[in-house]
Amino acid sequence: MARSSNPVLSKPDAWQTAPVQSYPQYDGYAPGAVPGYPNDINTAQFGQPQAAVGRMTLDDVITKTAITLGLVVVVAGLTFFAAGSGLIPLGGLSAATIVAALVAFGASLVVSLRRKVNPAFVLTYAAIEGVFIGGVSFLYTYWFGNGILPAAVLGTLVAAGATLGAYKYFRIKVSSRFRQMVAIGTVAYAGVLLVNLVLSFFGMSFIMAGNLTIWGLVASAIGVGLAVFNLILDFDFIEQGIAQGAVASESWRGAFGLTVTLVWLYLELLRLLSYFSRN
Repeated sequence: MARSSNPVLSKPDAWQTAPVQSYPQYDGYAPGAVPGYPNDINTAQFGQPQAAVGRMTLDDVITKTAITLGLVVVVAGLTFFAAGSGLIPLGGLSAATIVAALVAFGASLVVSLRRKVNPAFVLTYAAIEGVFIGGVSFLYTYWFGNGILPAAVLGTLVAAGATLGAYKYFRIKVSSRFRQMVAIGTVAYAGVLLVNLVLSFFGMSFIMAGNLTIWGLVASAIGVGLAVFNLILDFDFIEQGIAQGAVASESWRGAFGLTVTLVWLYLELLRLLSYFSRN
């Protein structure tokens, strides 16, 4: 199976597929050649047939994604309101945002490494990510004005919708080379962000939010592009999971992967817009 560069959807055996009931003693017969096989199994002879396992569908993934993203938005809104009303001081908000980012990153690793996705873990991640997104959104609004937030939200929706439309309308075929390039680019970009974070502790950050530089613009443009490419990989990987008969509970994995990528896209757009905003 093809692999996505999204860490949640990157395991070669990411999808749990439904078991298929088989009767090897009749594998050589044509369908219908043996009375009672395969439609009306003689349970006295062959035992009770295995109960059918529900399969993942696109509607399942869309529903679970809406639930997960909805929880992120609700918690983010509550965090934003608490900060704006003074319930959370600015210093406390900054600390809470950093802690939430670290915990959300850890939660995403736990989900990506588990063989079976637990919906409770997914929703817990969504709640913690909501605290992080709400804190970041408020800080960006505080620093760069009220216009940056709706622009970033609208940009995320438009970019995601356009990517999905292009993927379906143009029937984009994801090649192994494309997957490799996006995976390498994503890892390299994460490395650049990590180096920049370390440099920022010494006052040498070259892609700091609000600091309009050529390096900053290039990094943000690359970040937005990689997030969009990862969305394409996510769409392709989920489509393959459906085609391979992944069980219905795996829709939570697909929803989780999409949520991670969409949050990343939103953050990249926030930083890109900050270069052209002043408060």
